[in-house]
Amino acid sequence: MEKLLDIAEVAERSGVTASGLRYYEKRQLIAAVSRNGLRRQYEPSVLQELALITLAKSAGFSLSEVGSALKRPGTTKVPRRALQEKADAIEKEAERMKILARMLRHVADCPMDNHLDCPRFQKLLNIAIKISKESTRNSRT
Repeated sequence: MEKLLDIAEVAERSGVTASGLRYYEKRQLIAAVSRNGLRRQYEPSVLQELALITLAKSAGFSLSEVGSALKRPGTTKVPRRALQEKADAIEKEAERMKILARMLRHVADCPMDNHLDCPRFQKLLNIAIKISKESTRNSRT
């Protein structure tokens, strides 16, 4: 049997605070397997579970969605379709951010006195409007 990890060690190794670990337990995302006095003890595999939770949160999944994927601590049911949809949304947002960055750089560097007279700026504005419309349309569905 592998050595159990104390809550402080799990917090240090995972980057999740002890209060965060207790909250995840309350939400049934992870589970302590025993106690050493008042201190919770975890299987080493909890570090992988916490990495999955952190990854999912970084991708924009809610803890409820994460809980559905984990089912119960120690098991996972990967929601492949939801992951594909989230990856698509992240890629669209990344493209939108790239266009925004290009617009800002162009405005900062454009030699035109009036940016609205600049053909490149007009092109970037039209792209931004198109993306905004798509984003609005997609958020309604």
